[in-house]
Amino acid sequence: MPRTQKRFIVLAVLFGCVWINYMNRTNISIAGTTMREDIGIDMVKMGLVFSAFSWTYGWLQIPGGAAADLFRTRPFYAIIMFCWSAITVLQGFANSLFSLIGLRLSLGLFQAPSYPAHNKMVTRWFPTNERATAIAVYTSAQFLVLALMPLVFVYLMNTVTWRGLFIVTGAVSMLGAFAMYAIYRDPKDHATVSREELDTIEQGGGLIHNGGEARTDSSQDKFNWSDFAEAFKHRKLWGVYIGQFCLGSLFVFFLTWFPSYLKDTRGLTLESMGRWVMIPPLGAFVGVLLSGFLSDQLVKRGVSAGTSRKVPVLCGMVLGASIIGANYTNSTAMVILFMTIALFGNGLASIAWVFISSIAPIRCMGLVGGVFNFIGNLAGISLPIIVGYLARDGNFESGLIYIAVVSIVGFCSYLFLVGKVERIELTKQ
Repeated sequence: MPRTQKRFIVLAVLFGCVWINYMNRTNISIAGTTMREDIGIDMVKMGLVFSAFSWTYGWLQIPGGAAADLFRTRPFYAIIMFCWSAITVLQGFANSLFSLIGLRLSLGLFQAPSYPAHNKMVTRWFPTNERATAIAVYTSAQFLVLALMPLVFVYLMNTVTWRGLFIVTGAVSMLGAFAMYAIYRDPKDHATVSREELDTIEQGGGLIHNGGEARTDSSQDKFNWSDFAEAFKHRKLWGVYIGQFCLGSLFVFFLTWFPSYLKDTRGLTLESMGRWVMIPPLGAFVGVLLSGFLSDQLVKRGVSAGTSRKVPVLCGMVLGASIIGANYTNSTAMVILFMTIALFGNGLASIAWVFISSIAPIRCMGLVGGVFNFIGNLAGISLPIIVGYLARDGNFESGLIYIAVVSIVGFCSYLFLVGKVERIELTKQ
């Protein structure tokens, strides 16, 4: 069989999965600008709606990560994608605060295992020296959704109302679930992947046997509930956990309140907002691709894993604090500039999943990924409520100060807690 490059098809599938994931998360940020008036929701209550997704998404990261370890990726992921897409369709029929919160809770429930599953897929299919780039590529989809989809969302709102916006995006996502099931396979289950490509992946550190048909001599690499404590007792893991919470705080602002900030505080119309809102995520898109490429190039040149993985993240955390500059200008262009610099930094730091791929114990990698995403998504629970309360009079200045401070805390976490980037080895059971 000729040498293949099937892992790059898998990367395209991962990119599409993340696109669909975030399309279903972020449509409410645009819909919410008119939805709250239609249903009768004030700023504080809208903060609860924005937060509701993360109540289940965050708290279910740990069982979701364990589920990613216990179930086969292909059918499991296709089922949860179909379910969260159906929930998106149902949001188009919400007619009260109660029903809307219930549906956002359900959306979070079904999306909870998604990122631990993404991490498992990329760890199976990519050698270590390609992994940061691969993570950067599929992670970049979330920023492209923020950049490009608002114009689509605004168009849908103007043609089929906010209810139609949910119905259309949910229906498209259902088709994506069938496509994922049709295309994706684990490495050992892929009928047309070459032996040469499998050797390249495995010899480079890819865990091709951790999923699909496991090796007969590697039972010690299978998830065991007795390893649950391992996800919480290592300082280096807490360093990336805290860092992910801080990284998420900035990102969640753009997922939820940013359109309302431009509309209510900066006085932009819905149409002009659709153009301005796409610029900062493009900065993040450039940042995350640059980060992955730079990090892997440093690894290939023999730079230590600690330096090559940490430098982009540390720089990104510092740049994220520049969001505070928006408080000191009345120019819309300057506001967007500060937001773009901050989100560019967020993109630089968004390869943080590479730390989980590099340091998590193999047999509980999904669980550790779940804890990582759980603590990161506590930002999704807290940030919308905190900013909604701080901006209850329409002034977002205090909220931006909070985000800047949290970004600096994230910088300190990676600098002082993570230490040497190497895999945590567990004893055989």
